[in-house]
Amino acid sequence: MKIMTKQVAMLIIATAAALFALILLLAWMGAYNFGADVQHSRPVFSAIEFARERSISVRAADIKVPPLNDEAALVKGAGNYEAMCAQCHLVPGKAETELSRGLYPGPPNLSKVAVQPAEAFWIIKHGVKASGMPAWGKSMSDEDIWHLVAFVRKLPELNATQYSAMVKSSSGHSHAGTADEEMQGMSHAEQDNGHAQEQGSETSTPRSEPAHPHKDGEQH
Repeated sequence: MKIMTKQVAMLIIATAAALFALILLLAWMGAYNFGADVQHSRPVFSAIEFARERSISVRAADIKVPPLNDEAALVKGAGNYEAMCAQCHLVPGKAETELSRGLYPGPPNLSKVAVQPAEAFWIIKHGVKASGMPAWGKSMSDEDIWHLVAFVRKLPELNATQYSAMVKSSSGHSHAGTADEEMQGMSHAEQDNGHAQEQGSETSTPRSEPAHPHKDGEQH
């Protein structure tokens, strides 16, 4: 019995080693296509999706969700969503953008998908590897991230007019780490150089036609 158990163990080890060597060989040959315009096979996609969802769920389990119905928080979240998220995650009444269409896996359309607040907070703060989703926690405070979560949670209930009104009533892109706050920490010389570059761009000759035309319904 012990001999049989040892033989099975050796067989398992040998099989695992052979599979690992095969994977390394295929990787060295560049056999797997990592182009974003080629989808994963169903088994690979399912495995990645399962691992990602479990990873996020486990790490978000202990996050305490604050009240998310404050109107001022929703409005502030609207401004940051428009500036930081809309190109990938879309807005009510708008078609896909060039960016959202080119990403793989495709980002969820948050104007149509309900989110779990704790998981949304974790994703916004920490990002998701190899997905195009950045870790906004490197520049945003937890409070600002919760404002964004509050707005994303409300977003599926909004139509295009309501969305536009909330964005217009906001102060736009406003959170710790934005350009205005970074300028406050610069020397006067650095600030003057930045302002000079802005003025130079403003006084340049405008184009008679847009350099990057888009189809109707696409965001600019």
